Amino acid sequence: MTDSATPGDARLLTPADVRVLAGRLGVRPTKVLGQNFVVDAGTVRRIVRASQVGAEDVVVEVGPGLGSLTLALLPHVGHVTAVEIDPVLAEALPRTVAEHAPAVADRLSVVTADAVRIPGLPGPAPTALVANLPYNVAVPMLLHLLELLPSLRSGLVMVQAEVADRLAAGPGGRTYGAPSAKAAWYADVRRAGAIGRNVFWPAPNVDSGLVRFVRRDAPVSTAPREAVFAAVDAAFAQRRKTLRAALASWAGSAPAAEAALRAAGVDPSARGEALGIAEFARIAENRPES
Repeated sequence: MTDSATPGDARLLTPADVRVLAGRLGVRPTKVLGQNFVVDAGTVRRIVRASQVGAEDVVVEVGPGLGSLTLALLPHVGHVTAVEIDPVLAEALPRTVAEHAPAVADRLSVVTADAVRIPGLPGPAPTALVANLPYNVAVPMLLHLLELLPSLRSGLVMVQAEVADRLAAGPGGRTYGAPSAKAAWYADVRRAGAIGRNVFWPAPNVDSGLVRFVRRDAPVSTAPREAVFAAVDAAFAQRRKTLRAALASWAGSAPAAEAALRAAGVDPSARGEALGIAEFARIAENRPES
């Protein structure tokens, strides 16, 4: 395999290709949309390998941009549904794929939409998420897609390094927080590597990290997900306080919070960072009726 080809006759974008294509489209990366285009072929190949996707997978890719990762994915999977908020980029992507990967161009479909607000996806149910997520909305976007698409079995996303640490953190550390607990509702989440700044155009002023997730069953709970997440948010809104104090407003009073915690088998003097998602689910089950 050379630096410019992958199986299935796909020619990946070089840094020069990216700049030429952007110039042709009149596109300048914007901070508003969180756009930093990957220009390194080795990086997109690494992402595909780390995602562990295969020929049977239907992949949803969010924010394909100019198509660097899309081109790397298409020869290795059954289908890619690319969700792009920028209509200029969305319109151009099929043409880019037809030019660089004609043998697999029929495996691509493009949806022009905001992935944070999209109500659903057309076509085959996706089995994997592989994406360079817009860094400014990475956490809400990932959580929305995990809730929206129960068919997702696994995925690999590139996010800001600090966010990657938070998503993959387990209870007991300062990095652990609401994003960690909420992601754990859906999946086992782990760090899958670091990405340097020089593989992007323009180079971001933050480091990046890869996060891989594998879907698992949500905790068994009589409380709905929204109620559990409300307890998580309340606990981490004032993370330096004990749970008795932090959950007082959520429960209606400090004594009510203590009663819910004790009923859930949780020490009222503990802090949110000590609890796993299953414990938050038990707390939500025992919230007093309002």
